[in-house]
Amino acid sequence: MANDKINNEEEPEIIYIPDDEGNEEEFEVIMKFEVDGSDAKYMMVVPMDSEDEETDEVYAFRYEEDEVGDDIKLYMIDNDEEWAIVEETFNTLVAELDGGE
Repeated sequence: MANDKINNEEEPEIIYIPDDEGNEEEFEVIMKFEVDGSDAKYMMVVPMDSEDEETDEVYAFRYEEDEVGDDIKLYMIDNDEEWAIVEETFNTLVAELDGGE
């Protein structure tokens, strides 16, 4: 179902996303993946300033990287059909990780 591009590095990948007021908030990338049959790439992130890891909200974005990989553009997922595909893929990958440990 998905191209397993899961971020399992020792050092967490950190990105900064501006909020509504332009203040940059720090997020940890917990997973990156592509959906089969699509060129779209997705990343799942959690806020770094959260004190309770058990209740962390996970945010999903479609993203594009420049050719060098230095610059990432994030896009909100506002299409219900696309969101359903991303959610299903994420849940499947998490279940595979939980079962593999």
